[in-house]
Amino acid sequence: MDFPRTSFDLQASLCSVPRNETPRQNAVSNSSPATIEDVARIAEVSIATVSRAIHMPEKVANSTRLKVNQAIAITGYTTNAMARSLRLGRSNMILVVAPDIGDPNFSSILVGLENEARSHGYGVLIGHTQNDAQRGLEYLKFLNSNQAAGLILFTGILPFGHQTMTARLPPSVGVFEPVFNGGIPYVGVDDIEGARKAVDLLLSEGHRKIAFIGDSKTRLAYHRRRLGYEAGLDAANVPDSLRIILEGDGTIESGRLAVEQLFMRDTLPTAFMCVNDQTAIGLMIGLSARGYNVPRDFSVTGFDDVPQASFMTPSLTTIRQPRTAIGKHAMALLLELLSDGKPAETEILLRPDLVVRNSVGPPRPHK
Repeated sequence: MDFPRTSFDLQASLCSVPRNETPRQNAVSNSSPATIEDVARIAEVSIATVSRAIHMPEKVANSTRLKVNQAIAITGYTTNAMARSLRLGRSNMILVVAPDIGDPNFSSILVGLENEARSHGYGVLIGHTQNDAQRGLEYLKFLNSNQAAGLILFTGILPFGHQTMTARLPPSVGVFEPVFNGGIPYVGVDDIEGARKAVDLLLSEGHRKIAFIGDSKTRLAYHRRRLGYEAGLDAANVPDSLRIILEGDGTIESGRLAVEQLFMRDTLPTAFMCVNDQTAIGLMIGLSARGYNVPRDFSVTGFDDVPQASFMTPSLTTIRQPRTAIGKHAMALLLELLSDGKPAETEILLRPDLVVRNSVGPPRPHK
């Protein structure tokens, strides 16, 4: 199986042997691996302090943490989760399965996931399905061989074949995309609130004919964003005749195609509310290709605040997701499941922020 890279290295400061001690005094025998006792002895701290410095560094003074890291570098002490799993006979790895690790949202969420996992002695493995159902089945087999203690899903669906193996699935949490067919706990942004903020901004600029681009019957996050769009227009008493809704898959190409569809229909809004930034970027490319200017001719909003959003011309007004915080909360929820199997919450929604840039302005009448 073409399994992905691992991510569970210990960040240790490399250093030289203290001047008042010789390498012979500090070195541990080559015949056996270094132990936490070796680290504690060289750092001149307790074993408990070494453990806290590794797993809860924020609770240890900087000077003490530096001494522990130096001792780890000297001894070559291995504290990573894979080695600990072998010693304890159980897995301390968390499998993170994503359809596309190139997604701009993935890396920031992963930072939160990994930091929280490492602070509790767990490591992270990354599984890249590339939207291939067979790869999902392979990762499911990996899980059922007890090589991972828990599962974080970015895919929005449980792995292909889970119906025959559900009883053996480890504790699992959906992140970024609610799991459509699983009913497992979820951590993400409040999509409805975020969409309301975007549509309320467009309404405040005077727009009434606003198109929603990217509706989906299978992507629950996209569906929730449509609900926010509808709720905002309902609150403003915008009639159905002024609402335009197009489906999409969240890609740049789907945004470009939306422009072509609307021009073929000869039904144009004054503003576009896109389900994500990728769609918005594609839509702006499509409008520019037809000679239109944003925001003079049309206003455009996105959702996610990916890095490209601020570099577009014009820069994209969008909804920012607290991605690192989402990752941290998702991992904390999974660790809670691993601890006692009874999480206090089964859905955690973090509040989004409206980021106003240059892609929104007052409506310009279209013939």
